[in-house]
Amino acid sequence: MQIISTSKKYLQGDFTIWALVGLLALFSFMPVYSASTNLVYTVGTGHNTSYYLLKHALHVVVGFVFFLWIVHRLDYWRFRLISIIGMPIVGVLLVYALTRGTTIGGANASRWVNVLGVQFQPSSLAAVILLMYVAQYLVKVKDDVGSFKASFIELWIPVFLVVGLIFPANFSTAALIFCMVCLLVFVAKYPLKYLFKVWGIGAIFVSLFISAALLFPGSFSNRVDTWFSRIERFAKNDSTQDLYQVENAKMAIALGGFFGVGPGKSVQKNFLPQSSSDFIYAIIVEEFGLITGLCVLGVYLLLFIRFLIAANKAPTLFGKLLVIGLGFLFTFQALINMGVAVSLLPTTGQTLPLISSGGTSIWMTCFSLGVILSVTRKEKEVQAKELEKELNKEKEEKELIRMEQVRLQQLRDQESF
Repeated sequence: MQIISTSKKYLQGDFTIWALVGLLALFSFMPVYSASTNLVYTVGTGHNTSYYLLKHALHVVVGFVFFLWIVHRLDYWRFRLISIIGMPIVGVLLVYALTRGTTIGGANASRWVNVLGVQFQPSSLAAVILLMYVAQYLVKVKDDVGSFKASFIELWIPVFLVVGLIFPANFSTAALIFCMVCLLVFVAKYPLKYLFKVWGIGAIFVSLFISAALLFPGSFSNRVDTWFSRIERFAKNDSTQDLYQVENAKMAIALGGFFGVGPGKSVQKNFLPQSSSDFIYAIIVEEFGLITGLCVLGVYLLLFIRFLIAANKAPTLFGKLLVIGLGFLFTFQALINMGVAVSLLPTTGQTLPLISSGGTSIWMTCFSLGVILSVTRKEKEVQAKELEKELNKEKEEKELIRMEQVRLQQLRDQESF
């Protein structure tokens, strides 16, 4: 009890969110450490498993201290300014990533940039900054959106630029971000006739891009060819082509059964590429069983419920939109990762939030959760002030009643005298 009371003193906001987030982060160490043997013995990176465990621990600690705890202490209204300043920075990083992306293992990896020796994925930062930017814009025009032209220039051009720069290298992330933006504008009661126009414009640009890619194969980066082939294979259910990742993920889940083969005893981690990131859910089910896999899914769904509650209780529209945008992004990313692992969705490259290894993924997830907790912290402060007002009001009423009783008693005493 002492630990809980001390934690609540320093971890403000929704304590249930804190507890569930901490649970996922602690659990992540076991599958990440186990899956790292793929990098050590199969890929042969020259590092041992302890190196990857310590690296993951460093990412988690930095994420929780600098991107979660510090962010959650900020007044969430500050994120309006942060989003406006951050949009040009994000644009520059995305252009740099698209034109001069880092090459990993000889393959094009235009989703990454190298900043001071640290590999960084700008699309993860872009998703958070863009959703905050959309939220602040919707708050600004909540009383009068104005003409479609005005909203298109200020809202949709930045959205299309960010999504368009991510789209060639990372189709799934671009689609997910655009869906979250549409969800936000719908919640904020943005005119549906405007939204239909935006969908029409978006469909035209996507059609033109796909047509150009089909007519001129090889003219775009190999990332475009990759996600084209993944969608085509998934749609045709073609198992004769290269479905190495999906087939090994299925085998891992089948081997796990209900109770798993045991921690560290996975076989498929040595054959499954990206076993510590994109396909870590398959390794979790193999080692810990279907029951644990369902428990992990349950934790994400519990977090989703807490996000809904936090959005409903948010003291302002801006807080509500922040929680919905970032909370839904977190949840859908998790569901997509698990859906890929069980072959419900084509391979996307989405990580499992707070569990998959990777600094960018963990840090940006922690940043998003920090923003959400900042909103819930303000909600707690508002509730505390309201409770204090009610208590003061009750005290005043009791004091008035007491004074009235004293006055009546004095009148009785005077009459009896």
